[in-house]
Amino acid sequence: MQIDPDRFLSDLKHLRSIGACGTGVVRPAFSAEDIAAREWLAGRIEAARLSAHVDPAGNVFGLAKGRSLLIGSHADTQPEGGWLDGALGVIAGLEIARAAAETGGPPISMVSFQDEEGRFGALTGSDIWSGATTLEEADQFSATDGTQFGTARCGLSHLMQDHFVDPGRFTGFLEMHIEQGPVLDQAEEAIGVVTAIVGLRQIQVTVVGEQNHAGTTPMRARRDAFQGAARVAVLLAERMANVVVPESVWTIGHLQLSPNASSIVPGQAVFTIQWRDGEADRLDQMERVIEPVLAEVAGETGLEITADRLRHDLVPVPMDAGMQAALADAAEVVAPGRWRKMPSGALHDASNVSRLMPVGMLFVPSIGGISHNFDEDTRDEDLVTGLEVLAKAAAALG
Repeated sequence: MQIDPDRFLSDLKHLRSIGACGTGVVRPAFSAEDIAAREWLAGRIEAARLSAHVDPAGNVFGLAKGRSLLIGSHADTQPEGGWLDGALGVIAGLEIARAAAETGGPPISMVSFQDEEGRFGALTGSDIWSGATTLEEADQFSATDGTQFGTARCGLSHLMQDHFVDPGRFTGFLEMHIEQGPVLDQAEEAIGVVTAIVGLRQIQVTVVGEQNHAGTTPMRARRDAFQGAARVAVLLAERMANVVVPESVWTIGHLQLSPNASSIVPGQAVFTIQWRDGEADRLDQMERVIEPVLAEVAGETGLEITADRLRHDLVPVPMDAGMQAALADAAEVVAPGRWRKMPSGALHDASNVSRLMPVGMLFVPSIGGISHNFDEDTRDEDLVTGLEVLAKAAAALG
């Protein structure tokens, strides 16, 4: 199986041009740019002697004949995204599947899952394909602009087939991705063999106080919803320190104030709390910190504080031992002494695919650890090294 690094980089950089915005890419799921990218990818799949299949969720497969190894990732982006996040794994899958078809290698298929980045909900395309969510349920998911998944996917109906690819035709799944963190770059290492993908839980917290005049309402009389939210943030930082390890993370984000005016005491604050860890027990421990903090702040301030679960929990997912071994062996041949085993702090489609088959993941360095940012980048030589490791592992697994 002879891969072509120049062809791989050329396709990767062409995909970058679809939705390009400065040094980054804006290609959210089912946007005009995303649809154009999927049309282009379907054409490249057919040119690669593979069969293109776009399922009802918008996942794009390039299928080899018979049972095969599946390689891929996603091509949709954050609202302001980097050019490699997900796209790298898609084009690596295309190149390896194409090389196998050309030179008589083992049968290899590729995939670009839809809406991994969460315009409608994290990992939506692989969620549906893996059976975690039905298409009917997903059709009700809404983007922040109110667009529903069921409406948006009609934009790709001209390519869609009316059925899903049978997961039983695949022997396993490999996903290559940029690290999206600083570890490999700082260590000047070329490859990360992923041991596990962290679990994630998320709630939306609503703090209700009393909207009032910012100039005439004494401080002692205020029921300021934002001050309640800020108090939650301070207490979480203090209390989490007692239960977490360095790999544990939690984030307060997506804060919305109402009415969000400079001369009005906020009457409502809505924000998310998300926490991630590689151990399910520690996720439980972190949750047992969050619930009392919300109750304590409500009691201290007299504010009404409620919390709602967002989607289903994602459990930590260990990578398959055989897949890890194949990737590690390949890394030692291609980049001896310049690779490590490491967990993934970011979510990936491999989490969902693990419900169906053995999965493995490979990381390449992110310059400066930057991702979900127009400045996201990786050196061409590191991209090619990752491709070579992935191809060697795929040949061994095939």
